[in-house]
Amino acid sequence: MASSSTQTLALQTDSSALNCFKEKLMAKIFRFYDEQSLTDVTFKVSNPTAHVPAHRLILAAASPYFENLFKGNKGNKPIIEINDIDSDIFERLITFCYTGQALITVTNVGAMLKAAIRLQLDDAITRCVEYLMAHIDEYTLHDAYMLERETRCEILKRKFIEYEIKNFMEISQSDEFLNFDVERLQRILESDNLNITREEDAFDAINRWFNYDVPAREEQLPLLIACLRLTQFDADFLLTHIQPLPGCELLAFKALSWISKPEARTKINMRFAEPRAVICEKTLLALCCVETWMNPTLLQYNKAEDKWQEYASINCDYKWYRTILKDDNILFTGGEKKDDETTSNIVRSWNIRNKTWQDLPAMKQARRSHCVVELNGKIYAIGGFDGKKSLSTVERYTTSDGWEFVSSLNDRRYNASAVTLNGKIYIMGGRNSGVPLKSVECYNPDSNTWTSCADMTECHWLHGVAVHKGHIYVVGCFSGNGTVERYDPQQNTWSKICSLEVGRGIIACASLDNKLWAIFFSVSGNKISVSVYNEENDRWEQKCAFPGHFVLSCYVVPVALLK
Repeated sequence: MASSSTQTLALQTDSSALNCFKEKLMAKIFRFYDEQSLTDVTFKVSNPTAHVPAHRLILAAASPYFENLFKGNKGNKPIIEINDIDSDIFERLITFCYTGQALITVTNVGAMLKAAIRLQLDDAITRCVEYLMAHIDEYTLHDAYMLERETRCEILKRKFIEYEIKNFMEISQSDEFLNFDVERLQRILESDNLNITREEDAFDAINRWFNYDVPAREEQLPLLIACLRLTQFDADFLLTHIQPLPGCELLAFKALSWISKPEARTKINMRFAEPRAVICEKTLLALCCVETWMNPTLLQYNKAEDKWQEYASINCDYKWYRTILKDDNILFTGGEKKDDETTSNIVRSWNIRNKTWQDLPAMKQARRSHCVVELNGKIYAIGGFDGKKSLSTVERYTTSDGWEFVSSLNDRRYNASAVTLNGKIYIMGGRNSGVPLKSVECYNPDSNTWTSCADMTECHWLHGVAVHKGHIYVVGCFSGNGTVERYDPQQNTWSKICSLEVGRGIIACASLDNKLWAIFFSVSGNKISVSVYNEENDRWEQKCAFPGHFVLSCYVVPVALLK
């Protein structure tokens, strides 16, 4: 008989022959299974009742569950009952033991994962987790988190945390985020790869989590604040936002000392003194057009050179549509057709990377001059005009349920503006049957209700709006006054800040690099002007302008997306 060392040498010198032998052997074994030949055990499985024949040796080699089963007294029986796994799922996993493959779908992945864990099929568990993460948008975050809690699958938890780090901005706005335990949140916030544009994003997320259950989380708050890169905040932010938090006074003091006394930094024990290794650099994209709105141009802002350049021309024969940035796509919703000027319910997605169109399910109601926002991964189309009258209807889109109506607005309105903040939707201004509005409404998705908020100080329509540092900013333009108002959601109050000298036209706003940007068409110069708000001096500072006409929308996108 050959020794083990001789066998190893033979295997090393003829690995191709060995692989060929293994392939033939496995093909033969699977044929035996397929033909139900030479089987020596049968499983009786319920729901519906089915008999699944197999080979003990193969199953024992594939799983410690079957190995222990066949070694025990129960394993000697020719028929073994399995009562806690559906027959279809069980048969798929038995096939996996022979082939290493199984048909996994969005509808069965949860049951497959639970059964794979029950049968101790590690490779099948990995396949299920990989499939789930690849189809997470179809499966929905809520169901995925439910599955993780039910299975307590460590592989799934680890993959989820990787996903949460990569998609932190979206996850932190979800309802599931509010129920994260402190250990999970710590693991996410500690990561150098946390995908945020600025450290304030992580602070805002902690604040939202904390305010959801203040009494129960007060003691845990300092653990999370300590995960922030506190040295990246300025002194004013530390004194205003960090120091007043319960248990965080010392953290704020150490960070202030580190910032103000560089010579003493070696003596200050800061857990995270350096900025995160990976901060996703972002820039602006502006969707611009002539008065007809058709065939818009997408312009990219180069921050380093303070200039705008054309990124793409988009072939679009609609007008009065509304757009939103969704992942790597710009969604065009509704609008008015070019040929017959009828209002449409069409929804199309234009991919920024590939510059290609894709049709999506149409809205239930045709609308133009409406508002469209994203909240917790769901797209909302709000109000607008149907060609005859102002609308108050609101509908919501998910990949699983398509478009469905939710509660309507209290006031009909079109050419309004809307944003999301603190898990709610705010819509403000617009017109109702031609009458300008200064009213504001807030939508709570938990109760599916719209409630009135404090009115703006002036009426605005086709105005710019952006969320910036926990406040909502409204910049009037089409009304011709250039008034800028700021809304405090905690106090439910509006206040005016420095006005912006703008001409009559459409304006877009965005928050980038911790600054508020306004992009608008200047009639006098026949160009698109760009201004950045200086909060310390309460004034607007001019940036690079560029030839053009109306700016329809403005998006903050990763620079890497445009390469």
